[in-house]
Amino acid sequence: MSNVKILRHADIVKMGISPLQCIDWVRESFMMKYEATLPPKISIHPQGDDFFNTMPCLLPSRFGRFAVKVVHRIQGGEPALGSDILLYDSVTGNLLAVIDGDWITNMRTGAVAALSASVMKASGVNEYSFIGLGNTARATALCILENNRDSMVTFRLLQYKDQADLFAERFKDYSNLKIETVSSVDQLVSQSMVLISCITSANGLLCPDDSLFNAGMLLIPVHTRGFQNCDLFFDKVFGDDTGHVQGFRYFDRFKQYDELSQVLLGNNPGRENDAERIICYNIGLGLHDAVFASHIYDMMPDDAHVMTFDQNKETAKFWA
Repeated sequence: MSNVKILRHADIVKMGISPLQCIDWVRESFMMKYEATLPPKISIHPQGDDFFNTMPCLLPSRFGRFAVKVVHRIQGGEPALGSDILLYDSVTGNLLAVIDGDWITNMRTGAVAALSASVMKASGVNEYSFIGLGNTARATALCILENNRDSMVTFRLLQYKDQADLFAERFKDYSNLKIETVSSVDQLVSQSMVLISCITSANGLLCPDDSLFNAGMLLIPVHTRGFQNCDLFFDKVFGDDTGHVQGFRYFDRFKQYDELSQVLLGNNPGRENDAERIICYNIGLGLHDAVFASHIYDMMPDDAHVMTFDQNKETAKFWA
């Protein structure tokens, strides 16, 4: 019999995990990528653009953990994205926890974008432009702000309904933050040196005018939509996993390509000058989810008031 913890969203939020801790965990996970067993995610589409993705990962043996996340996007859902994680002891096979994956998915995604920006942006740049101002953008903003506590940061926002106002209200207490808004994608792109797109869907190209993308720009399309034209003329492309991008229409026409882990491990120089245009495609690794889930499970106090259930497995060798 094993006692399985149920970690809900509120249980994780209550732990007060900092954005800087999230950045440390995603850096740690990128650094161990080639030690982990990380099969490609399986994506199934029940209707239209809706999907269920299954993302397994066996962490290096020193962790003794296996995790699998199921993430879904269903149009009209509230929220549209949802996820759940199963965490196992990889030595015994016992299920350790059932974890609400929404906080982990959101914060690890924001932390990866913030880490990519810190590693790949041109020198002296501390302005960040955002398209899409939902939870992913907020998580990214939190990580960027906490990673730049000692310097002024500018966020440039694309106006859409009342989202820019709500975004500004969320971050009004940060004394090191200046917020600007623009009314068109072309205007946003033309003023950007770091452009972070957090929209979950796009019909066609968001900015087909290639001339508006500045020399030295870093483009981080978190959900990959709307910037396929940049694949053809940006100087370098980095991905979190080659399997995620090798099916892209223009993959064979990337000027230079490598994985972000190779940069963090010191095997690739990354940005080599302030004129290079660079794309970071971070589609999302089950490795990040597994590392976050494992650390959160270990950090949860034994006396924490979380739900549990007993898993009474049949132990007889022959029972059928």
